[in-house]
Amino acid sequence: MTRVTSSAPSQRMLRIGEQVRAAITQVLQRGEVRDDVIEATVISISEVRMSPDLKIATAYVTPLGVSDHSIVIQALNRHARFIRGRLGPQLRQMKYMPEVRFRDDTSFDNYKKIDELLRSPEVSRDLDSDNDEQ
Repeated sequence: MTRVTSSAPSQRMLRIGEQVRAAITQVLQRGEVRDDVIEATVISISEVRMSPDLKIATAYVTPLGVSDHSIVIQALNRHARFIRGRLGPQLRQMKYMPEVRFRDDTSFDNYKKIDELLRSPEVSRDLDSDNDEQ
């Protein structure tokens, strides 16, 4: 029997992803990671996506107030094994502790581009002409 697969995450993947996100956030807030780059940066974790087998957690992070995000992402990935070890007490219900990978979250940049497009004169002109017709 073939199993139907979809690209959408399951409820379990979403639930575990949110638990991992909260656990990583607590580790970073407590300052358990000893790295000058990480300690000096406010890091926002917007989402954690889990692989279907729940063995890989990809955390999408946004370093706030830093122009070059790659430095912070590299520092987080250097300490990923340490962070994984600190997640244990909060994720003890899991059979396997997921490998943590950090990626730059570009969704805020996408939102900014969409906002700029919506505020552009061309779109405003089109919206004004629609209002005139009504």
